[in-house]
Amino acid sequence: MVERFPMDIPFGWFFVGYTDELATGEVRTVKYFDEDLVLFRTESGEVGLTEAYCAHLGAHLGVGGKVEGEKLVCPFHAWGYNTKGFCTEVPYAKRLPPILERKPALKSYPLVEKNNVIWAWYHPQGIEPFFDVIAHDEIGNSDWEELDRYCWTINTNPQEIAENGVDTAHFKYVHGMDAVPEGKTTYEGHLRHSLAEGERTLAMPNGEMKTITSRVETVQNGAGQKYTRIGGVTDTLLMVLVTPVTREQVELRFAFTHRKFPKDSFEYTAARFAIALVIGQTGVEGDIPIWNNKIHRRHPILCDGDGPIMQFRNYFQQFYVPRLAEAAE
Repeated sequence: MVERFPMDIPFGWFFVGYTDELATGEVRTVKYFDEDLVLFRTESGEVGLTEAYCAHLGAHLGVGGKVEGEKLVCPFHAWGYNTKGFCTEVPYAKRLPPILERKPALKSYPLVEKNNVIWAWYHPQGIEPFFDVIAHDEIGNSDWEELDRYCWTINTNPQEIAENGVDTAHFKYVHGMDAVPEGKTTYEGHLRHSLAEGERTLAMPNGEMKTITSRVETVQNGAGQKYTRIGGVTDTLLMVLVTPVTREQVELRFAFTHRKFPKDSFEYTAARFAIALVIGQTGVEGDIPIWNNKIHRRHPILCDGDGPIMQFRNYFQQFYVPRLAEAAE
């Protein structure tokens, strides 16, 4: 039997929720990193992400659990946990077991909130974060639109989706693009930066063909944060948010913002048209059936014109722990 994906879940910062969609006092059941988890926000606004099952007798904290002040309370025996996984209260016990005072009772994840996203740091060996999430000035700026959000669940893994951007040959056969703008790419540690500038002829919403000067800048910041800034008729920011659910399933989110224009202006129409192209059959929805059914070839037969696939794989390999690196290549 062919193993679809020989790589494990990569490490990095990953989307686990939108900031404005998790209310104070809310408890939410989620599944990421091949684990059942609970995401919650305390009364002071602090966010926690912990394993889902109580350390006492295994009740699911997301089913009947509730926030009381700064703790998540188990529905079974009312054990209380803070956002770091420490048990802070057992209401019927005169003294907490010493182990609860020494270390967290629940596995928890480091979290940050930036770009209206709740980011969780995942590392299979529990190593603490050693690089940061990159913040975007456009998000929350009054001169830019609110985020326009899309989500798909796909049977693939983060590397396959990230690699798609350097597979230049597929743009013609999947997306109907005759050419991919040439650009310059640099690699620096966990960062990959590409920049393509030039003229492109595009069909406008009214059918008119228009030649525009475009600028496309893409940054990959670890395995879980990728974003693209597009300049041309309008300025647009796209966040590509890929979170592993299991080794062979991800949630893929696209979140767009662009400069504000009057709704009846050409610029606004062009911005909305560009977003429709990115998410439609000429964009990500053309890729999804392929991602859902393809395998990862560890040693592909490549041709000139395929794009820098192996260079990208060498870069992405750093986001797997050493014992998995060979399989991931």
